[in-house]
Amino acid sequence: MRPHRRSGAGRNPERVPCVYLLASRRNGTLYVGVTSALIRRVWEHKNDLAAGFTKRYQVHTLVWYEVHDTMESAISRENAIMGWRRA
Repeated sequence: MRPHRRSGAGRNPERVPCVYLLASRRNGTLYVGVTSALIRRVWEHKNDLAAGFTKRYQVHTLVWYEVHDTMESAISRENAIMGWRRA
């Protein structure tokens, strides 16, 4: 996967739509998510403040992210990635 190269000029760096991929170190479990606050959201996952899948399976390591111009395009990309098959 190649990251999107988008200009962040004039944007609040803490409010940029992103798609991200987390992985667990112990068994390779993957999680794909979307947020407009990547730093905060990854911190929440790492500190088990995000109840659910990532807490249950200890999926805490950010392995990839992609910046988008709009939340709609980020959600569309997240849905496309979620439809992928793992080898």
